[in-house]
This record gives sequence, structure tokens and C-alpha cells, in this order.
Amino acid sequence: MTETITAHGVRSGGPAAPPVLGGLGLFTVLLGAALPLVDFFIVNVALPAIGTALSASEAVLELVVAGYGVSYAVLLVLGGRLGDLFGRRRLFLGGMAAFGLTSLACGLAPDAWTLVAARVAQGASSAAMLPQVLATIQATTSGPRRARAMGLYGATAGLAMVAGQILGGVLVAADLAGTGWRSVFLVNVPVVLVGLVAAARAVPETRSPRPEPVDGPGTVLLAAALLTLLVPLTEGRAAGWPLWTWLSLAAFCPIAVAFYAVERAADRKGRTPLVPPSLFALPSFRRGLLLIVPFSAGFSGFMFVIAVALQRGAGLGPVAAGLALAPLAVVFFAFSLAGPRLVARYGTRVVPAGAVLQGSGLVLIALAAWRSWPDLGVVALLPGGALAGAGQALQLPVVFRVVLSEVPPARAGVGGGVMTTVQQASLALGVATLGSLFLSLTPGLGMRDALLTALATQLAAVTLTFLLSLRLPRTVS
Repeated sequence: MTETITAHGVRSGGPAAPPVLGGLGLFTVLLGAALPLVDFFIVNVALPAIGTALSASEAVLELVVAGYGVSYAVLLVLGGRLGDLFGRRRLFLGGMAAFGLTSLACGLAPDAWTLVAARVAQGASSAAMLPQVLATIQATTSGPRRARAMGLYGATAGLAMVAGQILGGVLVAADLAGTGWRSVFLVNVPVVLVGLVAAARAVPETRSPRPEPVDGPGTVLLAAALLTLLVPLTEGRAAGWPLWTWLSLAAFCPIAVAFYAVERAADRKGRTPLVPPSLFALPSFRRGLLLIVPFSAGFSGFMFVIAVALQRGAGLGPVAAGLALAPLAVVFFAFSLAGPRLVARYGTRVVPAGAVLQGSGLVLIALAAWRSWPDLGVVALLPGGALAGAGQALQLPVVFRVVLSEVPPARAGVGGGVMTTVQQASLALGVATLGSLFLSLTPGLGMRDALLTALATQLAAVTLTFLLSLRLPRTVS
């Protein structure tokens, strides 16, 4: 007789049975997936207020965004491995608790550099929490239940990215109890408390049946590769591209090659490296990850650029700038709910269709900016935002399902960690590249033409996602 723990955390006798993720458990892990993404975007519309209140330079403000994104991306795969090793529920609870504490530290930061340090720690706590979401879904669901859960995960991720920016504008303008910009971080604390209670009750414990020790050399080399790429790209423009930025970028390729060599050697010896190269032998994993890069980079770059353009160029306040994206969020949510039925009928053909819709939406947004500048708002952006939201909803949830569809349950944490690392690194890369392009062009071209150039660049990224989507497997489990 073996004692097991049910999805509600109740101990029962009887033969060991696979853990099951119930409705409350799924809601709780999706909440854990939403929090880190909301916090990546929530600061976009709060940055002007933070800069004024803390007398922070533009370079330091970029660190408020980049510090979170880089530490998050660097530690995600390690977070997945630790969940496989020590238990995903345990890491989820610990990561969520740390996220609440670091959010409190951000909200109470007395100066800009304390805020940067707290944001770095907040990113690290997110990296402990988020990989456990996908790994838990993979380990506790199957068949239609897994398809539904993965669809909801993709919908949650996309909606969180848009809702974060809208929520940031509302909270800054509301100035709750005189907290101003601090409320964008303090709002996490009560949400985390609710999440911890629900997780302790409803999220089952899972771990890899054959956990491997942490891959020390792989962890160090992956961290070094991501740091040498993301730090100079996010800080280079504001710092004036000093010598260290170019040396760092030059070091990226040899470090990445060394990382691949170390991981391949470990894989051949039968160990489980931090990022197993054998996972990339799965066509669905490899092709799905490749598509995530331009999609996520374009999306995050667009969100940053539109936030700056609407506030600095069109003269909108934080609420109006956030609400201008409301049509995108509403349509995204509606189409995400319809996504599983469309995939069941049409397979992954919905992904290139989504890219066409998203590209059409970007063209309409560009036309609105060209004709109406600087009178942009909800009405002018509604047609383009709605089309773009529909297109994104037909891509992101499906691609997430494709990436993990063939990953064995024993490697769920590793696969989820790799996927979220690629997504997060791409989000940071998008802000760094598209954001830097926009800000560098603004003094010479003006805000409107710099915005049009950034939108044209994102349209090129959408075209790439369309071409890559044609190589996805026709069906997805």
C-alpha cells in the first residue's frame, strides 16, 4: 500500500496514481504564469513617473526593465532543472513567495539603484516559479485536458503581456493612497498571498522520475552567453556604445559555441545537460522555438515603442496610453478561447493565418499613425489593434503547444525551461533592438516617422514568423 497525495493535497492510501491537476490548481499555476509577464510590461508606462520621482537617468531606467528581463532569462532553465530535482510544487511555492517579497522591495525602493537591484531579484524569483507551470501541466494532464490547459497557458501569456501595460497605466494614474508608480509593484503582494494559499491546497507535487544533478558548467556558460548578448544590447544605446559593449557582443559567439560543445558532450555520455541537444532532434521542438524568437521580439518591441510614442509623442496620459491597447487585449482573449476548436479542425494552419491577420493589423496601425498623428487613441488604433490581437491569439497558444507536444514527461521541466528562456530572451531582445532603433531615430526623423520605421521592422518579423510557420507539423497533440 502506497500513500499518495491528490490534486487537493489530501493524503490517501492505495496504489500510487498519477497526480491530477484540478480546476483550482490550473487556475493557480496560470496565475503564476501571468505574474512574471505582467511585471515585464507593467513598468513601460510607469517609467516616466519613476524617472521623475527617483531622479533616474535614461540609462538607469533601462536597467529597471533590463535587470528584470536579463536575470529572468538567465535563470529560467536552471529553475526548470531545480523543479525536476526538488519538486515542482516546492519550487513554485518558493518562487511565488520570493516574487511577492521582491515586489514589496520594488514598491518600497528609496532610490533608483535599490529599485534596479530589487528588479534583478524579482526576475530571479520569476525564473524559479514560471518553469514549474509548464512542467506541472505536462506531468499532470494528457489528451484533451492537456490541449485545453496548454491553450489556456498560451492565452494567459499573451493576455498578460497586454494587460500588464494597461494595468500599469491605470495604477499610475489612480495614485492609490499616494503610492503613484509604486502601486505597479505593490499590487503583486495581495495577489501572491492568494496564490500561495491556493497553490498549497490545489497544486500537486511532481518531479522527474530520474532527476539529474544541476549541470554546473552548462549553467555558467548559458548565463555568460545570455549576459554577453542582452546586457550590451539593452544598455549600449543609452551608454553611448562604449568599448565594453562591443567586446561583450564579440564574446557571445565563442561562449555560445562552448556551451553547445559542453552540452553535447554531456548528452552523449548519458547525462541530462541543462539544455539537452537531443531535444532539438524533435522537429516540433526545434521549429516551434525558432518561430517564438521573431514573434516574441516583435511583440515586446511593439509594446515598448507604442507606450513611448503614445505618451511622449501623442501626449496621452498613462491611462489613455494603456487603454489604447484595450481592443488588442479584448480580441486576443476572445480568439484565444476559440483557438483550441480551430486547431482541432484546421491544425497548425491557423498559425500562418494568424500571422497574416497580425501583419494586416500592423499595416492599419501604421496608416493610422501616418494619417492622424499625433491624434492617436483608442478609436484610431481600434481596427489595427483588433486585427493584430486576433492574429497573435491564433499564433502564440498554438506554438506553445507545438514546442512541448513531443517532449517526454520526464524532461517536462527542462523543455518548459528552454521554451520560456527562449521566449523571455526574445522579449528582452525585442525591447533592446526595436526600442533602441525607435529611440535613436526619433531625434532625426521625428516621433511619427520613427514609429513608422519601427512598425515596418516589426512587419518584417511577422513575415518571418509566417514563413517559419509553414514548416510546423500539420497536427499537434
